[in-house]
Amino acid sequence: MSFVKREIEAAIRTLSGKYPILAVTGPRQSGKTTLLKSMFPDYQYISLEDTNQRSFAQDDPVGFLKKYPEKLIFDEVQRVPHLFSYLQTIVDESQQMGQFILSGSQNFHLMERITQSLAGRVAIFKLLPFDIEELKQSGLLHNDWKSLIVKGFYPAIYDRDLDSAIFYANYLQSYIDRDVTELTKVQDMKLFRNFLGLCATRIGQMLNLANLANECGISQPTAKAWLSILESSYIVFQLQPYFENFSKRIVKTPKLYFYDTGLVAFLLGFRKVEDLDNQTLLGSLFENFVIADVLKKNHHQYQLQDFWFWRDSNGNEVDLLTKRGGGFDVYEVKSSQTVLPQHFAGLDTFSEIAINKVKSKTLIYGGTDTHERTQYKVRGWDG
Repeated sequence: MSFVKREIEAAIRTLSGKYPILAVTGPRQSGKTTLLKSMFPDYQYISLEDTNQRSFAQDDPVGFLKKYPEKLIFDEVQRVPHLFSYLQTIVDESQQMGQFILSGSQNFHLMERITQSLAGRVAIFKLLPFDIEELKQSGLLHNDWKSLIVKGFYPAIYDRDLDSAIFYANYLQSYIDRDVTELTKVQDMKLFRNFLGLCATRIGQMLNLANLANECGISQPTAKAWLSILESSYIVFQLQPYFENFSKRIVKTPKLYFYDTGLVAFLLGFRKVEDLDNQTLLGSLFENFVIADVLKKNHHQYQLQDFWFWRDSNGNEVDLLTKRGGGFDVYEVKSSQTVLPQHFAGLDTFSEIAINKVKSKTLIYGGTDTHERTQYKVRGWDG
């Protein structure tokens, strides 16, 4: 296959000369190791998944770091927590930029260690599965968003021409066996898998934790803990509501999404494009597809933007908004391949309430024609 150039490379190269340590986090199988090895061929790669290397680092961190003094990539570094304080001492003394590169797939543990020992010394990056622009630039983008939703965006599917169902079946098994058991004492893996499946049925919806826990047959604190596991492992994310009150009651409950629609489709039992026909969840799947792509590009292009949705008590809503120059850019997402006047209603309502604060109004829809109108931007799903 064609090599997929990752958009995050530019930011990593720039900041490698400005920080002594780089940290790249993201879900398992998102391409972190491949990216770092290709970008830094003169660095020695050490996986702390390797039991021998891990034992050496745990038992004799001083000797371990003397053997590997600089230009190192440490993979799954969160597995040896006390290594971080030794790295702090080394970089503080050397003042050398780009001395160490850390990689990890458990964001909670990795970020906890960085906060404790390496604050101010690390540039942090998130590498997620492919975004649409990366596939487009590599000539791998399907011309049908439904097929992309089912196929998903994990590199291995494209690198090895894997059947998506086979990839996700194995991904889930290894994820549950490894990450979940490491992060918490889940007694019933079947129940956790059921919880994950129930999360998939709620994409694009307001998160009702009590309802989710009740349907799964677990306590609300357990549901909250399990959701935190899924978030820290980059399986799901919550899109927070924008709270500022423009004289109306504002919904303050987050929405739930998955980083990868291929995983959602697999959990919902969709194995081929035809399975999406006449599906009531198709609109939610498309919304998840678009919003996840916006977030992936935000991280990959190092835009450092924050995103929210907005909804009032009357059901008026915009699917996505971000702040810019004291105002807002607002987005509506519709799976329809035809642009209809009613698709702009939520954007107009928000614009009326946020008087003179809306910078742009964009409709992202299921077609491919991108153009500008007097008051709106219309963007195809692949634009």
